[in-house]
Amino acid sequence: MELLDMATETNTRLDRIEEKLDKLTDAMVSMARAEEKISGLQDDHDKMYQRMNRFSEKLDVIEKKVDDNSRTVNLINKVVYAAVVAAVGTYVAHMWM
Repeated sequence: MELLDMATETNTRLDRIEEKLDKLTDAMVSMARAEEKISGLQDDHDKMYQRMNRFSEKLDVIEKKVDDNSRTVNLINKVVYAAVVAAVGTYVAHMWM
């Protein structure tokens, strides 16, 4: 009887060890999946960072063009104002004389 109890106890103990090993295996698989997801997220983050850098460079180019256009428009405005003032001055001088 004692031998039967020892065999039953050993089987019970082995069953618990198997259950723990199964849980450890499941945990390892879950960790591997989590690592894959983290790696994928890191790749996505790197791609987004590179994309944002390209947008920043494009924005710098656009900003330079806008500054150049602003200077050109200001110059054209000054020339037009000078022409209008000259035309009004000529008209007024012609009317008074």
